[in-house]
Amino acid sequence: MKKIVNFMVIALLAAFLAVPASQGADFSGKTIEWIIPFGVGGGSDVWARLYAPFFQKYLPGNPIVAVKNMPGGGSIVGGNHFHTRARPDGLTVFGSSGSTTFPYLLENPKVKYDFSKYKIVFASPVGGIAYIKPDLGVKTVKDLKGFSKPLAYASQGATSLDIIPLLAFDMLGLEVKAVFGYKGRGPGRVAFEQGEVNIDYQTTSAYIENVRPLIKLEKAVPLMSWGALDDDGNIVRDPVEPDLPCMPEAYEIVYGKKPKGPAFNAWKAFFLAGFGVQKAMWLPDKTPEDIVQAYRDAATKTIADPEFQQIVEKSLGGYTQLAGEKARKAFDQVLEVPPQDRKWLINWIETKYDIKVK
Repeated sequence: MKKIVNFMVIALLAAFLAVPASQGADFSGKTIEWIIPFGVGGGSDVWARLYAPFFQKYLPGNPIVAVKNMPGGGSIVGGNHFHTRARPDGLTVFGSSGSTTFPYLLENPKVKYDFSKYKIVFASPVGGIAYIKPDLGVKTVKDLKGFSKPLAYASQGATSLDIIPLLAFDMLGLEVKAVFGYKGRGPGRVAFEQGEVNIDYQTTSAYIENVRPLIKLEKAVPLMSWGALDDDGNIVRDPVEPDLPCMPEAYEIVYGKKPKGPAFNAWKAFFLAGFGVQKAMWLPDKTPEDIVQAYRDAATKTIADPEFQQIVEKSLGGYTQLAGEKARKAFDQVLEVPPQDRKWLINWIETKYDIKVK
């Protein structure tokens, strides 16, 4: 009899251990706060609000997923809040952007958050598209040859994701004044619409929703995309605007030769960090594995959902979304920006904008 009882105990224990970890998590009746460290209307905000209803659908217990915008410090405020206040209970998640990653990579002393410790749920590659005011007489990138009119760009800061446009503009020989102090790309676009600045860029989700209408009204002229990565790691045209040259092509159009050297090496390295894995959802350090798995399962189911696939194609540019370990492996590449490229870029920022990066 004792042997039978022991066998039953062992069998029950084995059955318990065989249950997927995600079945242990239950968010019934809960509200999950998704911190987005930017204002309403920008690319990160649009991205999160597209994903949120699907996480409500697929997380165990169907919790409410509420997006909380927390702009400030080029996204450092929201990142630090998550780092210091979020508990590992699955009720607080963080949505990072390239503008959040860059200060971390550049070892900004104000940054407290540490991506190497967090649990990534999923990641979204994204593109960026630059556009200009029609009254400047520029219709295509070809018109940038010898272009000398002063330009103004609404920037979140020289160490934010704006490294990509600011360095690109500089490489193309444009005289662009960076107007610092804007809290996100949403306010930057509004500044463009109001005539406060005359050149801008948006990540693709915000570009599709907010800039294409401006182009149809002839209030903006698209210039170029930053590009997208093909399967071999080459920068190619962005699928959102395949008729526009990518940044390396734009350089070749303006100068008649392919870009190379430390400026382009730095630009490409941070392009990978800022756009290859541009946006990601994170859980805090020490989050239990059953909660992590529940989120990753929800992300996997979301990405496979036919309705969501239509949204990816229409609003997120059709880029392949990455869940779980695929996201982690991709972000590991971001954490490995070559030190010489990082050093060159820090020197350029400090010299160009007279600011101390570290």
